[in-house]
Amino acid sequence: MSKNIGLEVKAPEVECHDKKCPFHGELKIRGQIILGEVESASMIRSAVIRRDYKRPVRKYERKISRTSKYHAHVPECINIKPGDTVRIAECKKLAKTISFVVVEKVSQ
Repeated sequence: MSKNIGLEVKAPEVECHDKKCPFHGELKIRGQIILGEVESASMIRSAVIRRDYKRPVRKYERKISRTSKYHAHVPECINIKPGDTVRIAECKKLAKTISFVVVEKVSQ
């Protein structure tokens, strides 16, 4: 049984025993919600998420492409691989560089 995390996301069908899972554990969600692509999932229960966006340059009246990388915790109940599009949500700091958690796998 998964709990309501306060977001309009589909809860995973698999149940896990991860304390850092927002659906089955004690982790609370707050702040930003970001859509990005999984760049690397080779760490244990962690992944690197890349977000591409456009930033305006007023001097030249153009837009420039930028990229941000986020480190996110991956709960046991969500299976992801590089190339998947996921939604991550901000939470409390879980490690030195990890302060986001994967809440939904949007597509592959």
